[in-house]
Amino acid sequence: MTDLILTEKIGKVLRITLNRPEKLNAWNAEMRDMLIDALEAAETDDSVRAIILTGAGDRAFGAGQDLSESKTFDADRSEKWMGEWKKLYACFRGGSKPIVAALNGVAAGSAFQVALLCDLRVAHPGVRMGQPEILSGIPTVTGNWIMREMIGLGRTIDLTLTGRMLDADEADRFGLISRLVERDEVMPTAMALAEDLADKPPVAMRLNRQRFAEVTQAGYDDAMEAGIRIQHEAYGAGEPQAMMEEFFAKRAKK
Repeated sequence: MTDLILTEKIGKVLRITLNRPEKLNAWNAEMRDMLIDALEAAETDDSVRAIILTGAGDRAFGAGQDLSESKTFDADRSEKWMGEWKKLYACFRGGSKPIVAALNGVAAGSAFQVALLCDLRVAHPGVRMGQPEILSGIPTVTGNWIMREMIGLGRTIDLTLTGRMLDADEADRFGLISRLVERDEVMPTAMALAEDLADKPPVAMRLNRQRFAEVTQAGYDDAMEAGIRIQHEAYGAGEPQAMMEEFFAKRAKK
């Protein structure tokens, strides 16, 4: 079986690659667990001073949740599901190592959220970013928290309710992209940024990241708690399951 997560140490930088290109790097529970393991291992490795997160292939950084998994969920699965995301997101928020996202193609849904949880984002003009969960009948809970922190309530309402995707220019104007470069410059630019961050004083780096987590903690805790209640109601109503079944039925006819 193909490894769902690839890791490569390059000097002081650990590059982690989401490796399901045939599924646009959409994640399931196994892939999330493997990513958590990689991030936790990096945290305890003193030789790693910075991390790059990217996606395999040239079509997607990540399409977010694999709908073929989540279409089988029911209301009682909501608490466990939110717990899985909380464990993953804690690795990004609580780690001491800076993380650079090297975006290639689509970053959607929870992969969009993970990109925003990284410290810096390098992208190219073909990148598309957004929170299209409503199109699958899934309410957004952690997504609107992290978006509001970065782009304000008005733009968050727009993206949440319409489910539209931003092209790279609009995402750049919103401040969601740290460096916008040509496609073939994404990884070299991300590597240069990661190497620069890796050379910064590690205690100051850790304390700066810790402080960013502290000032956003109340909203994060609220989102995680509300997520259990909201997803329980949504899946209890059956709307996400019905929307996802409709999506798969339409795709099967193509």
